[in-house]
Amino acid sequence: MRAINRKRYLDTLSVLKDKNLIKVATGVRRCGKSTLMTQFQELIRKENPKSSILAINIDTPDFRFLAEKNWKEVYDYIIKHLKKNVTNYVFIDEVQNVAEFEKLLEGLYVHPNIDLYVTGSNAFLLSSELATLLTGRAYEINVLPFSFAEYLEFTGKTSNPDRAFAEYIRIGGFPEAVRLSEDGNHFANEYLQMVFKNIYENDISKRHIIYGEESYQEVVNYLIDSVGSSVSAGNISKVLTANKKKIDNKTVSKYINTLVESYLFYKVNRYDIKGKTHLTTQEKYYMVDLGFRNALLGKELASDAGHLLENIIYLELKRRNNQIWIGKTNSLEVDFVVRNNNGFTQYIQVSQTVQNIKTLERELAPFENIADHYEKLLITMDYDTGTYNGIKKINAIDWLINAEK
Repeated sequence: MRAINRKRYLDTLSVLKDKNLIKVATGVRRCGKSTLMTQFQELIRKENPKSSILAINIDTPDFRFLAEKNWKEVYDYIIKHLKKNVTNYVFIDEVQNVAEFEKLLEGLYVHPNIDLYVTGSNAFLLSSELATLLTGRAYEINVLPFSFAEYLEFTGKTSNPDRAFAEYIRIGGFPEAVRLSEDGNHFANEYLQMVFKNIYENDISKRHIIYGEESYQEVVNYLIDSVGSSVSAGNISKVLTANKKKIDNKTVSKYINTLVESYLFYKVNRYDIKGKTHLTTQEKYYMVDLGFRNALLGKELASDAGHLLENIIYLELKRRNNQIWIGKTNSLEVDFVVRNNNGFTQYIQVSQTVQNIKTLERELAPFENIADHYEKLLITMDYDTGTYNGIKKINAIDWLINAEK
């Protein structure tokens, strides 16, 4: 396996270089944020070998001492190591480990000779307090594990994408998990279990009161098992309580929020297409990486394949910088209402297969309730493609690989 450039993210960073903004790379731990920043530093050096770059990773032994200092001491350390009369490209990994890091960022931001880049593994980075402090000053780049196209490039398994896709669903896209899977899936599973434990210990339990680890894990398992399905804290509470694992809906809601905050899950709200209103009930949650499903639950690939495909399509839509909602049209549901940065809207249905005529009719029915003429896509694993009254049917693997099209 070879190192690959995360081109989409690098292109964004290149556009933002030297702009008067703090570039904030967020995302789940071990998804490749630090590697991305290292790759971008190499691009800066390639452009100008004499560039001044100061890179600090608070999580590494060389810089862990900074996490024990107050923000002003960290600030003074950075200022001391700057070169004068040139732009200094300052990179800080896992900046949330510095106490009162928002003051540190504000101080570095106003320094005339600094172009600032930071990473973080917790949405606390962009909490309301920090967002208010840095309004108009920070640009978030949400980094995800490998896409399927990146997975193929990383592994070189381009000759049989169908087989590679089955492996991708099982292993996921965490770079190190993919490497370890070559020596056996159990190595990848053990690694992902360790990553989850690390996230729980560093990004969740240290910041929030967890009343019981067992009940917390039950909520995690429920969400993993419910990707692509509408859920609510009340329903989860009822199900777990009925299974003699009593937990109230407020606690469930709090636990879910911690999972979203640590980028393990993404919340997608509903949108009434006809009424053009945003709804606040019966949201869905999608996992940041399906490798966790196999590692934590031991679920087989064939189990709930349609919802797993839906999860992968959601993540790819997010990678392509879209706004995403679950669509409601009368009593029917559209899997995704998608709007890109140019205001272009798509409606997308996802199904493992529509070879059965009743399944095809069911998947097309929501589209028929939509009066506007925005593009409508039906994404499946079927090989045959075509159109149904203007609705395009496309193969999921083709769609995932041909991102630019």
